[in-house]
Amino acid sequence: MNAETRSEIFNRLLKKIPNPTTELNYSTAFELLVAVTLSAQATDKSVNKVTDELFPLANTPEAIYELGEDTVRNTIKTIGLFNSKAKHIVQACKILIDKYDSQVPETRKELEALPGVGRKTANVVLNTAFGHPTIAVDTHIYRVANRTAIASGKTVLEVEKKLVKFIPDEYRVPAHHLMILHGRYTCKARSPLCSECILLDLCEYEEKNL
Repeated sequence: MNAETRSEIFNRLLKKIPNPTTELNYSTAFELLVAVTLSAQATDKSVNKVTDELFPLANTPEAIYELGEDTVRNTIKTIGLFNSKAKHIVQACKILIDKYDSQVPETRKELEALPGVGRKTANVVLNTAFGHPTIAVDTHIYRVANRTAIASGKTVLEVEKKLVKFIPDEYRVPAHHLMILHGRYTCKARSPLCSECILLDLCEYEEKNL
C-alpha cells in the first residue's frame, strides 16, 4: 500500500468520524488512566458501569488511596481481573501522590513504571489525554491494520511501529481512535460490514464479506 492510499483511507475515516475519541467515560487524565487500566480484558461498556460508581466516590489519587483496596475491589468486582486491578490502581495512586504531586506523568517511561500500566495503556493515555501521536494496538487496530494492509504485521509491536512510520503526519493523533471505531462497528472480527464500508475500494482484504 502506498502513501497516497493510506492518506485517502484516513481522510475518509475522518470525514465519517469527525471527532474520534474513546468510548470510555472520563473527565481528567487520572480518570482516563484508571478507566484504561480497568479496560484490560473488559469492554468499554462494562468499565463505564464500574467507573460510574467509582468516580463519584473517589476520582483523585488521594481519594482512591484513602478509599482503600477493599472498597475499590468491591466497586469494580463485576469486571475481569478485579483483584489485581484494584491492587494496581491503589498502588499507582500512592506513587502518583508521592512522586508526581498527584498528576499523571506525560512520558511513556514514567507511565509504564506505574503498577498495572503496560505499553498499550500508556499509549492510550498519551494519545487521548495529552494528544501525543501514539497508537495503542488493540484487537480492533491489529485487525484493521492487517486486513486493509495499512500496516501488516505478525505482532502487536510490529503493527504499532509500522503504523507510526506509515500514517501521514496530519492523521497521527486521530488515527488511534479512527481505527478502533472502524474496527468496532464496521470492520468487525466475525462479520465485517464490507458492503457498507467506505474503504471498500482501497482495502486489500482478500476475503471481503460482500
